[in-house]
Amino acid sequence: MAAAPSVFHRVRTGSKIGAQYDQDGNLIQVEAREDEEQSIKLAEILELLLAAGYFRARIKGLSPFDKVVGGMTWCITTCNFDIDVDLLFQENSTIGQKIALTEKIVSVLPKMKCPHRLEPHQIQGLDFIHIFPVIQWLVKRAIETREEMGDYVRVYSISQFQKTHSLPEDEELLQRKDEAVRTVLDVLEVYKPQRKYRRQRDAGELLDEESRVHSTLLEYGRMSHVLLRYGFSKQSKQGQVGERKASLPTGSQAAPPGMAELSEEDHLQAVEEMRITTLMNSMAAMAHEEGKLTASAVGQIVGLQSEEIKQMVSEYAEKQSELSSEERSERYGPLQQHRRAVGSLNKQIQQKTKQLEELQAKYAEVKTGCDDAKSSLLEATEHSKELEKELKCSDEMEEQADCSLLEKLRALVTTDENLKQQEQEFRTHCREEMVRLQQNIEELKTVSGQDTEEEKERNQLIDKQYNTDREKLQKIRLLMARRNREIAILQRKIDEVPSRAELTQYQKRFIELYSQVSATHKETKQFFTLYNTLDDKKVYLEKEVNLLNSIHDNFHQAMASSAAKEQFLRQMEQIVEGIKQSRIKMEKKKQENKMRRDQLNDEYLELLDKQRLYFKTVKDFKEECRKNEMLLSKLRAKGAC
Repeated sequence: MAAAPSVFHRVRTGSKIGAQYDQDGNLIQVEAREDEEQSIKLAEILELLLAAGYFRARIKGLSPFDKVVGGMTWCITTCNFDIDVDLLFQENSTIGQKIALTEKIVSVLPKMKCPHRLEPHQIQGLDFIHIFPVIQWLVKRAIETREEMGDYVRVYSISQFQKTHSLPEDEELLQRKDEAVRTVLDVLEVYKPQRKYRRQRDAGELLDEESRVHSTLLEYGRMSHVLLRYGFSKQSKQGQVGERKASLPTGSQAAPPGMAELSEEDHLQAVEEMRITTLMNSMAAMAHEEGKLTASAVGQIVGLQSEEIKQMVSEYAEKQSELSSEERSERYGPLQQHRRAVGSLNKQIQQKTKQLEELQAKYAEVKTGCDDAKSSLLEATEHSKELEKELKCSDEMEEQADCSLLEKLRALVTTDENLKQQEQEFRTHCREEMVRLQQNIEELKTVSGQDTEEEKERNQLIDKQYNTDREKLQKIRLLMARRNREIAILQRKIDEVPSRAELTQYQKRFIELYSQVSATHKETKQFFTLYNTLDDKKVYLEKEVNLLNSIHDNFHQAMASSAAKEQFLRQMEQIVEGIKQSRIKMEKKKQENKMRRDQLNDEYLELLDKQRLYFKTVKDFKEECRKNEMLLSKLRAKGAC
């Protein structure tokens, strides 16, 4: 007898005949005509679920209800919301189970702050028009949550990897670190500044800061042309130029601007040279530099009369060659002169052969370098061709891309470059302003003169207070660093504990594995049962064939006489009685198995009720735990106040 249709199953006019179920809760297959709008929405829902990653929607054997409800449960679970529903291996549910599933899903949606309303009968009746916006919102929320969890899992995996492993680049850096540090220290030791001169004690004290700077640079052997180039500051030059302009007579004719600038620069350079000379006169060489004649000093001495020295050397060489030729002609005969000429020519030949070998070696080196340059040129041309291909591909991609997006990106790049340039200009302006303010402070100090004793005492007190505060700050920083290390250690320990989402994933994977193993076990048992049944059937059929063959073989002999006929009939009656007895035994065995099946089904229903009660209890327990945590946080906040 068929059960009455569910009140939760809403039948749309002209769309689909209402589903009917038998007493076991199984769906009765009836003819149905599809609604085109509902079919379109169902297809869109399945496309959304597939795009989100729920690939069970592709299985053709599942009903639309299992696909939609399974997709909604998967989205809710992905959003880290608890729901005691598992549709992975529980298809073709009964009407009661479907009603319970839909009610649980609908109760979770308001907690997730879903903007769309949905009723259980709409899910049960497969009203895809109203289900579609809810699925759309759930898929969007699931994708966002998965992106957030993806970043969290990626950071967690990187931190776990760095605890026990390291990349080859890091190991190579650690291996080369000590050697690089030693090299840098050696270079700093070799090229550290060395003091060459020292200012004499009897020399007067330099009052000008610029003169003190130049004197310090000269002590460490800085070149004079650098000082000549950057000796005067801009303000001093402007002041001297203003004084010179003021000193000119009013009635004198003004010089051309170009000549005036040249004369001013020459004058400033001459003044700076005199200044450096006076500074050098007041210095003495260091102990390790005394008694040494440096190359720069020799160059300065030779550079004074270089032209006269060259002329004298050339005249001396000419006179020496004339005297040697005259003495050779007077002292030796023509034969000896010829031998000496041959010897000199042989020496020249040897020298030329040596030069030729050197040139050949240089030619070989140049040739190898040319070959290397040619190979590098070929590689560069190939690389340029590849770059041109990539540029063409990028141009094609740029043509295919959205023009508005490209323009927006270009505008953002130009804005970024402008901001960087403005930042650089602002930094340079701040440095110039800092230098100017420091100069003003120094000028004010020089104008105000020496501080009074009270101001000195006040400055000493300020310095003392500053030092004490600085020591306190250092202690606080050390304490903060210690606390940060403790926090980092605790954070690592917390990270090592799996989170709630991870435990949920582990639980889901174990449940899936258990369900898969149980399904395989059930299928194997069915195969064994089928094999045993077919084997029994084969045995019975063989017995039946043997019996029929024996009856057929003995029939003609039994019909020959009346006694054999009666004996044959008695045997047939015994065979029929044995078949009836075996049939009764099999019927009894069938009844026992049916009773056992009913008993196991009752036990299964009781376990399902216990499972529902367990899920409900766990949910209530979680809710109470959450309330307990809220109350504890409120109590702590009140205690802190």
